[in-house]
This record gives sequence, structure tokens and C-alpha cells, in this order.
Amino acid sequence: MSGETNQSAIQFDRVSFRLPGGRALLENLRLEIQEGETLVLLGRSGSGKTTTMKLINRLLDPTEGRILVEGTATTEWDPIRLRRRIGYVIQEIGLFPHFSVEENVGLVPRLERWDEKKIRERVGGLLELVGLAPERFAGRYPHELSGGQRQRVGVARALAADPPIILLDEPFGALDPITRREIQQEFQTLQRRLRKTVVFVTHDVREAFLLATRIGLLKDGRMLLLGAPAQLLASQDPEARSFVDCLRDPKEVSAAS
Repeated sequence: MSGETNQSAIQFDRVSFRLPGGRALLENLRLEIQEGETLVLLGRSGSGKTTTMKLINRLLDPTEGRILVEGTATTEWDPIRLRRRIGYVIQEIGLFPHFSVEENVGLVPRLERWDEKKIRERVGGLLELVGLAPERFAGRYPHELSGGQRQRVGVARALAADPPIILLDEPFGALDPITRREIQQEFQTLQRRLRKTVVFVTHDVREAFLLATRIGLLKDGRMLLLGAPAQLLASQDPEARSFVDCLRDPKEVSAAS
């Protein structure tokens, strides 16, 4: 996928994150994410992927270094204002069970005090965009939806206030393989249209190759490789080779997914 510009949206400047006991979950990360690109953070469980993502929207603060979002250090942002500038989608989706689909998608615009007519128009447009006819789905509740439909609502909610940055943490991992592939392809098409700055966490190398502008391969809190998917394919690093081997071994891919 294309869509990169020469302007930085997010920068990690020698960032480390350590637990109170001193164990490092992330060490000396230097990373620049361009506006409009899709950076996929790839790695095994415990590699530092989710920690990296949580540092962007200030669910965590770095113990060393700094992260800049739109040129301002995250520690200088009001956390609420920062998070409303960033859409966030997780595997569990996190829809409010007693809110309708319309209420879930329109939550942040209402917090931002948008006009109700504008909210309804925005919600309807987003539901159409993610393949859910608003006349059928706006009034439903999360328990009335399939897993794939709930995930689409989660993506719509993340986009509702038109944030420039979208974070996705293993968003499709709980879906069956067919639905997962369909939503991956829909997300790819959506990103081509919207050109958001996307940071996408996964341990599924096939998903990484499908969606990424660049892949950042993490292991034990360190960035081993950062580049286009072709660079991962060509790398001789043992961890990179382990993931590339998954592309050739369907059983291994299934076990890792």
C-alpha cells in the first residue's frame, strides 16, 4: 500500500520503558512514522509491540526518551485530548453493551459536542463505509451482531471523529479465518481511501504483508528490522527468517494466528 508523505506523524526518540522492578519491555527505540503510512509492528508475544502502541496514546509514559505526536511530546499532551486525536481498535473491540451501534460509533463526536445532525450523518456514512447498512444496523446492540460485524463497528467508532492517527492492536485475531481475511481486505481498501497514519500490531506475518507499508520486527523489546515487506523477506536475521518461514508453512501460520 502507498500513501506515505515526507512529514512525520509520530517519532520515538531513544525510547525505553521499564517496569518498576527494572525489567525493560522496550529498549532504545528510534522510530519515525510518516503521515499516511501503515506501519505494522510484528513480533511474538512479549516482544514489545503493544507497549510501543500504548506509549503513542499515553496509556504508558516512557521511562527514558520521548515520543512526539504531531511534533509535541506525549508527556506535554493532555491525555484526553491526545486520545481523542487517535482512533484505537483492540481485539476485544470494547463496545459498550448497553449502547446501540449508533451510540457506540457516535460516542467521541458527542464528547466533542458535535451537532446531533452532524453526528447522525457521520455515523451513517461510516457504517456504509465499513459495510453495515445504517438502516439495518444503527439501532442494534452489540449482542445482536456477529464477531465480524462488531469488529466493523469498532473500526467505525475509531474513525468517527476523523482522527489523523489510528492504532490497531491485534484487531482481527479473534475472528474466524474467512471473516478475518474479508475484513483485512476491507481495511486495506479503506486505508487507500482515507490515508490515515496507521500503527497495526500483529504476530501474523501474512497479515503484516497484506497491510503494511513498512514492517517493524520486534524481539525482546528491541527493533530488529524496519523496512518494506521485501526487506523482511530478504533479511538473514534468524527471527526474520522464522517469520518468513511461516509464509511457506500453513500449519505454522495457523498455530501462530
